[in-house]
Amino acid sequence: MSSQASFWNPPFSEKLLFEGESVVVDLKPHWWHYAKSVAGVVLSAVALLWAANWDDSNILETWGAVILAACFVGCLVWLAIQWLKWRSTHFVVTSDRVIFRSGVFAKRGIAIPLERVNNINFHQNLFERMIRAGDLQIESAGQDGQQHFVDIRRPDEVQSLIHAQIENNDLRSRGGPAPAIDVASQLERLEGLRDRGTVTQEEFEREKRKLLGSE
Repeated sequence: MSSQASFWNPPFSEKLLFEGESVVVDLKPHWWHYAKSVAGVVLSAVALLWAANWDDSNILETWGAVILAACFVGCLVWLAIQWLKWRSTHFVVTSDRVIFRSGVFAKRGIAIPLERVNNINFHQNLFERMIRAGDLQIESAGQDGQQHFVDIRRPDEVQSLIHAQIENNDLRSRGGPAPAIDVASQLERLEGLRDRGTVTQEEFEREKRKLLGSE
């Protein structure tokens, strides 16, 4: 699910993390985020190509072609804006919090400490199950109470991942190492997430070292 960081896909800034906090997974919105804008570009392009065969001597058809060209440019701008929003959006699960940040110019941020998370639900319709997208709803003891996140990639696996981090966070807060059976189950769960592409190999190795006490 995670991808290689680059200019096109910048990683979550480590400056926003607490001391000792580490990123478990950093997600961008699902590609379904682009569906409407891409459809607009395709439809306007088809209409513009159709208009290219119109009679240039007809003033109404000429103005119609101009309007369709303007629609095509507008859809391209819309797609560019959607990409900028995608690039600046992060749904992050860390060892201590669930963080959501978005916004190109005006920024919006949500941070939910794991110890305050009361319930995590996800929703997928039939089509969303096919494309592995969906919505995630997190209920917490904070002031906002309930947060709804859309276009989450593989929300069922993200739900399981957050539950696993809540368990790890609870064990750390009690000051004791995780029992051997719990470490084994956590490693097995991490391996499954890695094999399905939910976390990268680098993220898997980092969490593995933490579970085994190497960090």
